[in-house]
Amino acid sequence: MAKHALNKQAAPRVSGSGKGNQRVSPGDGEDFWNRPALMNLAADMLLLMGGVMLIWAAAMALQRLPFFPLRQVVVATPLAQVSRAQIEYTARAAVNGNFFTINLENAQAAFERLPWVRRADVRRVWPDGIELRIEEHHASARWTPLDGEPRLVNTRGEVFAGSTPLPLPVFSGPEGSAPRILARHQEFVVALAQIGRTPVATRLSAREAWQLKLDDGVLLELGRDQPKHPLIERLSRFTTHYAASRARLQTVGVVDMRYPNGFALRASKS
Repeated sequence: MAKHALNKQAAPRVSGSGKGNQRVSPGDGEDFWNRPALMNLAADMLLLMGGVMLIWAAAMALQRLPFFPLRQVVVATPLAQVSRAQIEYTARAAVNGNFFTINLENAQAAFERLPWVRRADVRRVWPDGIELRIEEHHASARWTPLDGEPRLVNTRGEVFAGSTPLPLPVFSGPEGSAPRILARHQEFVVALAQIGRTPVATRLSAREAWQLKLDDGVLLELGRDQPKHPLIERLSRFTTHYAASRARLQTVGVVDMRYPNGFALRASKS
């Protein structure tokens, strides 16, 4: 006789009291291991996390491999203020990784923190170096020290930390006014050149009043710039009468140009 195998199926769970309506819940009793969709999703997540960790570990290992090491820093611009020792010290501290993994932005920022460096540019040079281009500050005047640290003004009117033995004019004024003072100072230099004088100090007060000290010791009070009586007009009046004023007084201490149509002279106390 042929034997017939009977497929036995699990009987559905029946909930209820046995009276009235009964509810069948065929999904009850299934756990995580009996749900293929959830298992596949979890497996995919584990594979993704493992892949990310593997890529991160490979990147870290690549930085430590001796392949494509950086062997030289080529300085492509002539330098007057930044020394070779400063560049070597900064390179040892900031140039990390190999030819492909070096962080050029971090290296650039480190070189730009050096004194007298206005801007730095760093790029890779195949196969084992980086090229460094540095734009240095060019000092045009001295500025008020900050917390005891000397400061200078460059030819763009920017204030930077630094010192120099060069004989430079002295600027003073509110913070942020260095570009204005530089521009005015250059005008004053041109105007005073016709009498052979040079401003060695230019000051702008908090009330916008201008004051010059000349190379012969004369202190020139110009006052505030006004549309009806501009500074250059007052300075022109001074240069026109400068020779006669020097003849009348052996030593002129202060020249007050704040008058509309004239000026006052005071001899120096010395």
